[in-house]
Amino acid sequence: MDQQKQWTGYGMGGGWRWGGGMATATSSTIDIGSLAVDMYDSTAKQLVWSGTVSNTINPSSNQEKNEKNLNKAVAKLFKSYPPK
Repeated sequence: MDQQKQWTGYGMGGGWRWGGGMATATSSTIDIGSLAVDMYDSTAKQLVWSGTVSNTINPSSNQEKNEKNLNKAVAKLFKSYPPK
């Protein structure tokens, strides 16, 4: 899990003709969860497949919703498995 800054900007202006205008930006910290899976051939001792997926998460949110999002992320991760 990692944290990143997210910036959201809003603006209203009079355009090039009128000049001026107003703008504001707010920042927030979002949590990013990452899942990495590496599969190895134990006989050959070689990496066979590797995949990662990331998504924003809300630890204080509804746990059922978080689990549903995790299941979607895992499905997305394994979409490219098995390798061609």
